[in-house]
Amino acid sequence: MDTIVENIKNIKTLLPSEIKLIAVSKTVTAENILKVYNSGHKIFGENKVQELVQKHSLLPKDIEWHFIGHLQTNKIKFIAPFIHMIHSVDSLKLLKVINNEAKKVNRVIKCLLQVHIAQEETKFGFAFNEVEDLLKNLKIENFPFIEISGLMGMATYTDDIDIVHSEFRSLKNCFELLKNKHFVNCKKFKEISMGMSGDYQIAIQEGSTILRLGSIIFGERNYL
Repeated sequence: MDTIVENIKNIKTLLPSEIKLIAVSKTVTAENILKVYNSGHKIFGENKVQELVQKHSLLPKDIEWHFIGHLQTNKIKFIAPFIHMIHSVDSLKLLKVINNEAKKVNRVIKCLLQVHIAQEETKFGFAFNEVEDLLKNLKIENFPFIEISGLMGMATYTDDIDIVHSEFRSLKNCFELLKNKHFVNCKKFKEISMGMSGDYQIAIQEGSTILRLGSIIFGERNYL
């Protein structure tokens, strides 16, 4: 069996059935994505619009594509016709443009609000008080072409598992707070996207519903 296919099969046997696994395929060839697809897994994540659009054109159209990187407003139009979920919504401006572009293609796009939980300042996302303010003032009826499905966060890159536990727990607590205040009757607000190859087991313990796994499936990659 091909190593990549063996990796994803092994991981899926270990995961709780209710957790969604996104195979993060950035820099991976269409050929290797197709190997995973042919093994039965059809959910993939990309972090660059140009690469995502190219792969979408080459690969089967029933793939569920997730965008997980920092997204510029002028790039949304290229993925709006097919993207399943955008994990990295970090501004009201971005929400507005996603809604407008989704309207043009008559689609509802699922969105996650990215919350900054890490110690590194280089990571994007709302502060806790900012996401609370956004939802407090947001008139969701003005955004009929987006669905706010939950939150996304990235933990600090560290060997200190206590820090990672704490950061993931803070995201889960933020989710529960927002759920109870703004989405109490909304079943669609249900996702917590947290956990990558180096910390996914901690993320599961802390309540993740979506994992974004790349190197543990496809191997280490050179991003230069």
